Amino acid sequence: MNKKKIAAEYKRKIKTINKLNIFYFDKSKPLVSDAEYDKLKNEILVLEAKHNFLKSKDSPSKNIGHKPSKNFIKVSHRAPMLSLANAFSKEDLINFEKKIFNFLSVKKNFNIYYSAEPKIDGISASLIYKDGELKTGLSRGDGKQGEDITENIKTIKNIPKKINSKDFPIDIDIRGEVFIQNSDFKNLKEKFANPRNAASGSLRQKDPNDTKKIPLNFIAYTFGFEKGLSVNNQFDFLKKLNEWGFKTNPLNKLISGVDNLIENYNKVEKRRINLDFDIDGIVYKINDFTLQKRLGNVANAPRWAIAHKFSSNKATSEILGIDIQIGRTGALTPVAKIKPVNIGGVVVSNATLHNEEEITRKDIRVGDTVTVERAGDVIPHILSVDLKKRSKDSQEFIFPNTCPSCGSKTVKDFNSSTKKIDAVRRCSSEDYFCEKISIEKLKHFVSKEAFNIDGFGKKIVENFYRLKLIKYPQDIFTLKYDKIESLDGWGKLSIENLKYSINEKKRISLERFLYSLGIRHIGLENAKLISKHFNSFSNFKNLSKKNNYKDLINIDGIGETQVNSIKYFFSNKINLKILDELEKILTVTNAQIEKKNGPLKNKTFLVTGKLIEISRAEVKSLIETNSGTIVSSVSKKLDYLVVGEKPTNKKVINAKELNIKIINQDQFLKMLKKS
Repeated sequence: MNKKKIAAEYKRKIKTINKLNIFYFDKSKPLVSDAEYDKLKNEILVLEAKHNFLKSKDSPSKNIGHKPSKNFIKVSHRAPMLSLANAFSKEDLINFEKKIFNFLSVKKNFNIYYSAEPKIDGISASLIYKDGELKTGLSRGDGKQGEDITENIKTIKNIPKKINSKDFPIDIDIRGEVFIQNSDFKNLKEKFANPRNAASGSLRQKDPNDTKKIPLNFIAYTFGFEKGLSVNNQFDFLKKLNEWGFKTNPLNKLISGVDNLIENYNKVEKRRINLDFDIDGIVYKINDFTLQKRLGNVANAPRWAIAHKFSSNKATSEILGIDIQIGRTGALTPVAKIKPVNIGGVVVSNATLHNEEEITRKDIRVGDTVTVERAGDVIPHILSVDLKKRSKDSQEFIFPNTCPSCGSKTVKDFNSSTKKIDAVRRCSSEDYFCEKISIEKLKHFVSKEAFNIDGFGKKIVENFYRLKLIKYPQDIFTLKYDKIESLDGWGKLSIENLKYSINEKKRISLERFLYSLGIRHIGLENAKLISKHFNSFSNFKNLSKKNNYKDLINIDGIGETQVNSIKYFFSNKINLKILDELEKILTVTNAQIEKKNGPLKNKTFLVTGKLIEISRAEVKSLIETNSGTIVSSVSKKLDYLVVGEKPTNKKVINAKELNIKIINQDQFLKMLKKS
């Protein structure tokens, strides 16, 4: 079957599964059995595994959750239901704790206790209680809005409907997981693919009487909004949940130290197979609520919690070949092409080899029989090689010293932070000189988080680049549409649609624009921080003229690595030309500063010197959280200079000359307490 027929078949299956999703999620009228649905889903995944040119934003491999159903009223969560960062190794946990210590500005001997809670593989729900009475039950939805599933929630027997305890908060969101025990699922196997699907499908029935027939359970583990909660830590809160009549996980433990976390993790993982409910890891939460509040959140996840995932299913396969892929930053990534194998319900035909050192360390060769692992939902990787099955004529894999795309020399950078040579080998060519780098940068430019141009997918980028219709980002906005019309699959209507989509995206926010440039080490979150600092496109663009890169280090969350990447970006004449051309074409809107009514509203601050038991990052976070603004230098725009130990004398002198108020740490903290 040729590519065109394969693509058509794939498109048809995607269209079918989307139709099934509408009837299942929005209309609650499944058109097929779960077995048939799972069969279709698996066929799509198999096609994607066999043919890497098949990709769709609507694929079941891309969409995990879903927006609130039209069948249920949408309700905004009073406090967002955040996701969790994942850990897969002891090193990940050490780094997690290290970041906490750095943020809190405490020493390594500072003792942190964690509430270690096995993570049930079910459906998240939020229960709103007012004056002890269950008023509303919401699904997680997209984290900001959930579905009102109150009547279905009330059918779950172990959820208290009325709580009379005197110390129960007058208003609180109790959150937890709805699940079905494995022993109960045995009677539902013919209707659902697994316990999690059974819980999800049952909880979202239109008729609560149908939900009532399903043996659903609820385990509580946290809270969202609260008014009148009197406990000070997570473990005491779990005890209170039991006292109030909620069921909690019997394997919850209070633990201190990474080694003890690992020991408990190993014990629970061994018990996992004998449990009557599915768990896929352990969540570690800093026990102290005061520390949780200080640490706050990063993007959509809390700084104070992490999910330690269990090892996923493993499988044995054979390496058919090793391809070298080149990313937008020039990184050469080896990918093993393996005989397709089913791992945890997903057909896998590719496995990352990470880098040159990984291949050398594990002595991975073409033709080897290997163990492939999927850790969580990350890309499958080669765990080990079965040397007993290696053929005698096997040859070592030689990593290329020149770029397979442009022939430039490949290099390994020196990492100034770790003082070591990076493991990743990169193409040394200038950006847009190497064809593969150019194509990947253009794909990034039009990607969802960047310009998000509808109908301008990765395959179109590759095709247009090959036909020399585009080479640089600005070319996308000056396309020769008359040349496209003669191409296969393009007609007047499709060209008009593309033209409309491109013109629609000529207006873009500064943060998305900065992200679209594909600057190494500058992800979407860093782009947001940088956009707030510069406020406008012209200010960012003029950085190359002012040559004041050191000022960037004052941005909370931006380090030396990011600063060097921006400096390197501006050192490239092609990048400067791209900025000039895009400035003529686009309208880049200024950064939007959130307006809040905190105690520091309309006040600007600059910190100099070391503060006691509080890091510079936390001070900046506190100021911004309380509606204040950070500035990078002493000027008439500065309201307060916060002085710690060993301040910069020049800043203090300049502040006095400008009659700027100088305050110490205690005075600053008192300002935060004012309302």
